Amino acid sequence: MWAITKKELKTYFLSPIGYVFIGLFLAMCSLFFYITAVEGGLTNYEYMFYYAAQSLTFITPILTMRMFAEERKNGTEQLLLTSPRSMVGVTLGKFFAAVLVVLITEVLTFVYFAILSYFKMPSLTTTFTTLLGFLLLSMAYISFGMFASSLTENQIVAGTITIAVFIIMWLLPSTSAIFSSIALLDKFYLFANGVIPIAEMINLLTFTIMFIVFTIMIMQRRKLVK
Repeated sequence: MWAITKKELKTYFLSPIGYVFIGLFLAMCSLFFYITAVEGGLTNYEYMFYYAAQSLTFITPILTMRMFAEERKNGTEQLLLTSPRSMVGVTLGKFFAAVLVVLITEVLTFVYFAILSYFKMPSLTTTFTTLLGFLLLSMAYISFGMFASSLTENQIVAGTITIAVFIIMWLLPSTSAIFSSIALLDKFYLFANGVIPIAEMINLLTFTIMFIVFTIMIMQRRKLVK
């Protein structure tokens, strides 16, 4: 698994993918930082993430749409399917590589924390619960994006499916409380209160594990067919 993680992580940074994701996210953070801190005069680090989390809806596919779709299109999927490595290890390796890119991105956002600290020290408790919630949300998004990538050989199709589903999960809960369980963004917002909401954390982890398992099942089935 760790060999796959290392290989995928190198791929992210030996190609523009990792830099594009980090660059777009930090650009959005800079915009939201300007709105909340400079224009709004707020020194709350977590406010920037209220808006930054929404941008994940549109930029997560940058990390996920090529995961399996590109392997299938280029014919390298055969190497994965016939290798001695288990599909569990391959899937988790790809998943954790994308998570590491998100972690690197989170670390880089401490630039904004340092700027805010010059004027007023933000709450450390709230800061770290916000970062934890953001990481859990990112993991949930990555797991679904990876699942979408395993369904097709076309990266654009995988990315489109991912964004469409994220938008549905974002907007549908506002129409009825019945759909509140899929409101992943709403679950993240609770972390910015400085406490860890256990139910929401379990929900995000369950969502993540579920789509990782679905991806493993799809790839395992393809391996058996081959």
